[in-house]
Amino acid sequence: MSIQEDYQTAKKQYEKWGINVEEVLEKLQDVPISIHCWQGDDVVGFETNQQELSGGIDVTGNYPGKATTPDELRSDLEKALSLIPGKHRVNLHAIYGETNGEVVERDQLEPKHFENWVNWAKENELGLDFNPTLFSHEKSDDGFTLAHPDKSIRDFWIRHCIASRKIAAYFGKELGTPALTNIWIPDGYKDIPSDRLTPRKRLKESLDEIYAVEIDEKYNEDAVESKLFGIGSEAYVVGSHEFYMGYALKNNKLCLLDTGHYHPTEVVSNKISAMLLYSDKLALHVSRPVRWDSDHVVILDDELREIGLEIVRNDALDKVSIGLDFFDASINRVAAWTIGTRNMIKSLLYAMLTPNEYMKQLQEDGNFTERLALMEEFKTYPFGAIWNYYCEKMGVPVGETWLDEVKSYEDAVLSKRI
Repeated sequence: MSIQEDYQTAKKQYEKWGINVEEVLEKLQDVPISIHCWQGDDVVGFETNQQELSGGIDVTGNYPGKATTPDELRSDLEKALSLIPGKHRVNLHAIYGETNGEVVERDQLEPKHFENWVNWAKENELGLDFNPTLFSHEKSDDGFTLAHPDKSIRDFWIRHCIASRKIAAYFGKELGTPALTNIWIPDGYKDIPSDRLTPRKRLKESLDEIYAVEIDEKYNEDAVESKLFGIGSEAYVVGSHEFYMGYALKNNKLCLLDTGHYHPTEVVSNKISAMLLYSDKLALHVSRPVRWDSDHVVILDDELREIGLEIVRNDALDKVSIGLDFFDASINRVAAWTIGTRNMIKSLLYAMLTPNEYMKQLQEDGNFTERLALMEEFKTYPFGAIWNYYCEKMGVPVGETWLDEVKSYEDAVLSKRI
């Protein structure tokens, strides 16, 4: 059967449950995913005085063809976006500015260093998000930044974060959609600390100073991101979940939940509904931890489906800013973006094609037998036929055919890079 015929057959099965598939697809195409630029170059960036990757972050693999210039990175992003249905966003780190060979310290970065990104975003009808880069720098070599004992180092990173928020506001004003500025820091200790409180006091004071500079929320939204541990901060991280959750709630900031930043058996999907009771909005960095925060490419596993379900069934599509954060240098990087982003969208579609209200009522009625039975049955409903039709409707490759385009791009472009 054709894609259209498969779709019509599948559509009837979902309609039996009161699901308007056409409305679902219209709604889905309006949900933006913020696609992280750093998958394309292994978190290297374009600083003139580039330094080794640090801050408890590691990228493994040496697949050929990584981007080494801003134009190459934008070209690779364009190729990935052409294979992903919907209109999305691109998430930048401060190290991706363009200074034309001039050494510009991070606390001196300005909007002009990101003009090319803004012009490109306009051409491609994209929103942009932003992150100050508080790693891979001589002033973070000892693993501390905003919580550093040395005030001069703290002040440097405070200035960098303020500059980053101003750059993000420039994005928001130019593109007509607010940028999300997310602060993550590597600060912590490898071994058991003798004082956990003092570094957290310093972090709070630094954040207070950063946010004392008022930026119009029409152009910029602020988020803070926690972490359980990192390489070099195995015993203690200053910016824990509890620290940032409290800070965000008290100061009207978004709490950003990264799916790799918790205990191995702790899941972000379970936090979404709890957090939304007290926060107007949340932000996500969706990744795939394998035994630790390894940032593997997102797959359509149980947790990703649950994240989609929690967002959709709680009517939170406009309350949760969805971003991705993985970096795998062992496979084609354009393919990594495509796989991960398409899977994130699939999880939302899967959730929209679930009779959530009926399922909720079963739970309220104590009918756990039918609840479990239907949850399992819907896993093998003809979701794939709806997804294929959606891809065709949005003008992107159906099924695995997108791989042919990636292979052609690799032959024509990536393989030519040194």
